[in-house]
Amino acid sequence: MGAKEKTGRFLGVLGWVLLATGVAIRVNNALRFRAELGFDAAGNLEYLQHLQTSWALPSPEAMWSASHPPLFYYAVAPIWRGLSAIGLDDRLLPLLALTLSGVGLLTVVAVVALARRISPEDDLRTWLAGGLILFLPVHLYMSPMIGEEILLSLLVSLILVWTAWRMPEPPQLRDGVGIGLLCGLALLTKLSGLLVVGAVAMTWLLAAYRRGALGSAVLPIASMICLTLTVGGWFYLHNWFSYGYFYPQDLAIHQTMFELPPGERGLLDYLRIPLATWTDPQVLNPDLLRSVWGSTYATVYFDGHRHFLPNSVGASRLGSALLVLALLPVAAFVVGLWRGFRRALSNPGGRDSLWLAMVAITLAGYAAFTWSNPWFVTLKGSYLLVLCVPFAVYASEVLADWLRRPGMTGKALAASLLAGVVLVSAGFSLGLVFEKQDRGVRKHKQTTEQVRPPISP
Repeated sequence: MGAKEKTGRFLGVLGWVLLATGVAIRVNNALRFRAELGFDAAGNLEYLQHLQTSWALPSPEAMWSASHPPLFYYAVAPIWRGLSAIGLDDRLLPLLALTLSGVGLLTVVAVVALARRISPEDDLRTWLAGGLILFLPVHLYMSPMIGEEILLSLLVSLILVWTAWRMPEPPQLRDGVGIGLLCGLALLTKLSGLLVVGAVAMTWLLAAYRRGALGSAVLPIASMICLTLTVGGWFYLHNWFSYGYFYPQDLAIHQTMFELPPGERGLLDYLRIPLATWTDPQVLNPDLLRSVWGSTYATVYFDGHRHFLPNSVGASRLGSALLVLALLPVAAFVVGLWRGFRRALSNPGGRDSLWLAMVAITLAGYAAFTWSNPWFVTLKGSYLLVLCVPFAVYASEVLADWLRRPGMTGKALAASLLAGVVLVSAGFSLGLVFEKQDRGVRKHKQTTEQVRPPISP
């Protein structure tokens, strides 16, 4: 057996071991996690309990989460009713957490399938693409939480994979219809699900312009937009006709969040990343409190809000180590973005245009949301889970190249990635190192518990 065959076999064995580990962590966490500790947990559970006695759409003022788009709640409620009907009330929340964790794993499958299609001969890149999401801390700790983020991430990932899969063929009517249906479901899950429509439409227009057939994109785009608005837009129209607004903002029921720090944001909050991002990764650290991207980074590669991990010195030390090791995949993603930008300039309307448009629109939307909602609880890496596909595609491309470098460079980078996997596995497997008992992040050097977070876009 040659060296290439041995390397391929080793990669295969390692990949399946890591896959089994990632699945086992999610199963363990689903069975152990206390559902009431998740983001918006009390409000989400209250909404689901309402649907056990009535299928009527509640008023946005009726309860904390009633203003959220309804798809997630109406999809989960029948599962709740079914389990209750067969006497599994005591296992209800763990089984729901298992279901949502399974939904999250479908995103990993979609990413792996796309990486294989883009680089069919590159096993290393395929395994890296899957592993980057499988062991992404924010994806791990959101998986058992009773909320809509994991579902939205899957829907957006499927939309991006579908769109990219068909390239370089021009989009057809069936693509507009199918993708429009998924976009409508995404919009019915969260308002931010609308962002992917813009990314797909921009890409199709660029591709049609490059081919010199701009009119060919009209029908697919029009059908996509019509299906999106038909499937997902009715909820917002219902709000308009019933309550006088498309999207609820600053409702009286959410007034407790208006007293949260910092209360305002300035331009420097979007430019400064303090050392506390690595030395004290909790979002209420005075330095991190005003750093949008520092806090976001601390919630992507760690649990800066402490809704999953405990408020402990050990957890903070884990965060410091992880946030240093995470600089490698983040750097690879940035380099991948640059490569993609250069390719997009020479081939507008291709896959790179799609990834770049999705990243740009999402980050701009996130910046706008955190500007208009200037409270620390709005800084959540979970809002960026819709970027799983472009992140995995770009970071895996660059990391695969870097790991193949000769000598100690490639080995050192591989060791860094494996160290990150080990720390993530140990720290984010409930019961292995940490037990979660306390509630949320606490004020810096105080013990006041976090109040409920605001609604998300």
